[in-house]
Amino acid sequence: MSEPTTAFDPFEAWRKMQEANMDAWAKAMVHAVNTDAYAKATGAILDAYLTASGPFREALEKTMTQALQQFSMPTREDFINLAERMTNIELRLDDLDAKLDSIVRKLETPVAKESK
Repeated sequence: MSEPTTAFDPFEAWRKMQEANMDAWAKAMVHAVNTDAYAKATGAILDAYLTASGPFREALEKTMTQALQQFSMPTREDFINLAERMTNIELRLDDLDAKLDSIVRKLETPVAKESK
């Protein structure tokens, strides 16, 4: 019997080098990201972005609200108000259901007759 021959793979060395390179980069990035300095820098960048984008976002919301009102379409606030009202109605219906269940239970309970 002949032994199975392994085919020559010209990219094997390149593949191993790529895996080693990726492992080294992964370790370096994990080490860099898990520092207080990185967390502070990321926090500062995000804070600056949120501060800068705030006025733009407000202007966009105001413009969108005006456009929706012009087209007689509901705004985000309209949906929020409607959802709150529906939740309130649902809670009241649940309360009524519970009260009706308790009334039905009381009516179904046999009344003990007093003996003379």
